[in-house]
Amino acid sequence: MKLVILDRDGTINSDSDDFVKTPEEWLPLPGALEAIARLNHAGWHVVIASNQSGLGRGLFDVVSLNAMHAKMNKLLALQGGRIDAVFYCPHTADENCHCRKPKPGLLEQIGMRFGVPLKGVPMVGDSLRDVVAGAAAGCEPHLVLTGKSQKYRGMAPPEGLPDGTRVHQDLAAFADFVLARAAQSEAASR
Repeated sequence: MKLVILDRDGTINSDSDDFVKTPEEWLPLPGALEAIARLNHAGWHVVIASNQSGLGRGLFDVVSLNAMHAKMNKLLALQGGRIDAVFYCPHTADENCHCRKPKPGLLEQIGMRFGVPLKGVPMVGDSLRDVVAGAAAGCEPHLVLTGKSQKYRGMAPPEGLPDGTRVHQDLAAFADFVLARAAQSEAASR
């Protein structure tokens, strides 16, 4: 199974220091939905792993979160894409749970649900905690310079990235990389 794990806020949609709390506030980043659709069309299953501490803080409820995801799925369907599953951590940082990134618990849940080892599965996010969680779970870490990491465009990436982290301008550039690598691998195996 070809699987890719994506962070949500700042990777697929615009992020906010005040949290994305409603479907109206959920706005896709340019090219992100098209990138997911391209991955789907190439046979990739796309799963989201997202910290959603706004739930634990009482800033929004599960009904609002589901409405945001319904909007995302509707917009993705218009592009011919889909998300296979959304995994989220509702806890605040103070709760010290195992599922809140940078801990790997959320990713481990994905591996168990899909019955796949996570070694080499691409994990894409816009923050250090995303790629640290990915690396801790055995995934191949990818940082996109959108959302929290947009400030690093044209500069050196943030310190503390796990070894082997690949850096891309955005989700579209990540999709270009993965699809080109898959095509090269397929050509080499002929």
